Amino acid sequence: MTSLFSQEGLTGLIFLVLLGITGSGALVAVTAGRLIRSVAGLLLCLIGVAGIYYFLNSPFVALMQLLIYVGAVGVVIAFAVMLADPNPDKQPARGRNPLMGGLGFLTSGAVFAGLAFLGASTAWKRHMGPPTDSGMAAIGKSLLTTYSMVFELISIVLLVAIIGSLVLARAGREKI
Repeated sequence: MTSLFSQEGLTGLIFLVLLGITGSGALVAVTAGRLIRSVAGLLLCLIGVAGIYYFLNSPFVALMQLLIYVGAVGVVIAFAVMLADPNPDKQPARGRNPLMGGLGFLTSGAVFAGLAFLGASTAWKRHMGPPTDSGMAAIGKSLLTTYSMVFELISIVLLVAIIGSLVLARAGREKI
């Protein structure tokens, strides 16, 4: 049995806190009554995922998670929410199928059970040492050499997000 104040205990505690942040953000994102609160929950969830990436000794992926999803995509979603019609009552109501909630619950439960089984049956390697060469200079060097194609694809995603927000802003609320 390990103590909470040992290295393994604190590591587990940090990981559980990051999982809690991610899970609570996801819960807020799917249960919030207002759309802007759902966006805030989504951003909290994405920040938690970036923390998990950093915790797993992958600072490059954590930085890209923060830059792309939390920064760019979060801002675009916030712009879309601000440009949406403030009176959704004008739109025709759609009927809900009562089986869809149960089907979604069963599907997510099956995916969770499969991932839990996979995680429990995998022999995980333990790496308790410091990350190897993870400074900002190494990240910058790998960004412009090894991951240059990923860097260019990120640029295209950000360009599409900016163009999409400009198209939404130009159309205005009347045409949405």
